[in-house]
Formats: sequence, structure tokens, C-alpha cells
Amino acid sequence: MNEYLLKILVCPKSGDSLEYSSNTNELICKKSRLAYPIRNNIPILLVEEAREITREDVDEN
Repeated sequence: MNEYLLKILVCPKSGDSLEYSSNTNELICKKSRLAYPIRNNIPILLVEEAREITREDVDEN
């Protein structure tokens, strides 16, 4: 994931920063506990496309 892009992207639900998870190839928002997929190197920042993650998943990243 491009570091510059990661710095400017925010969660569309909470407005909080995102972290890249190389294990799942997703962008993780700890505040809203959502994981946004990356498809063909394009982050899909739609709340409808995100999956909910547990508190344990958040702590692992």
C-alpha cells in the first residue's frame, strides 16, 4: 500500500485514520471496527463493502 495514500485516506464512517493489514489486504479502521477491501490495488472505501471486525481483530493489527 502506498504510504502517501495511506496517510490521506480516512474511514468514510468515522473519519478516523486507516491502517493497512498485509495479512488480509484490507484497510482497517479501529474506531468504527470496519475492514475495507482492496481490489486490484484500489481501496474500496464504501461502508456497504466493508466487513465488521471484532475487538480482537482490531487488537491484532
